Amino acid sequence: MIIINKTTNKMAFIRNGRIESVYPVATGVNASLTPEGLFTVTVKAKNPYYRKKNIPGGAPNNPLGTRWIGFNARGTGGRIYGIHGTNNPASIGKYVSLGCVRMYNQDVEQVYEKVPIGTKVLIIRSNESFYSIAKRYGAL
Repeated sequence: MIIINKTTNKMAFIRNGRIESVYPVATGVNASLTPEGLFTVTVKAKNPYYRKKNIPGGAPNNPLGTRWIGFNARGTGGRIYGIHGTNNPASIGKYVSLGCVRMYNQDVEQVYEKVPIGTKVLIIRSNESFYSIAKRYGAL
């Protein structure tokens, strides 16, 4: 399971009943842009193509960075909302995205290798610890 806390702009990766890693992330510039709820990873891509501006995967100006982990928020099929890298590392930890969850490229590359299609993604705003949230949602 992946838990993204918009209050702290941190993401926890939970596997085999333990919090394996915690990463800094960037989320939506306002509270409504990054959807909240329980979603499922449906798409994964290395060096993703950025459709909106026709930027090829791997290009230095590609805002999606080196990996895309798409999830099915708001009735989409994992091609609109996702966890991805960035070409702007200074944005990590801030509220700057149009709805996706940004990570440092090296972090999203690690997560990409560990996360299979079907992994649950919980996006929440909370003052609770990742441990408490994960326990409440049955991940621990």
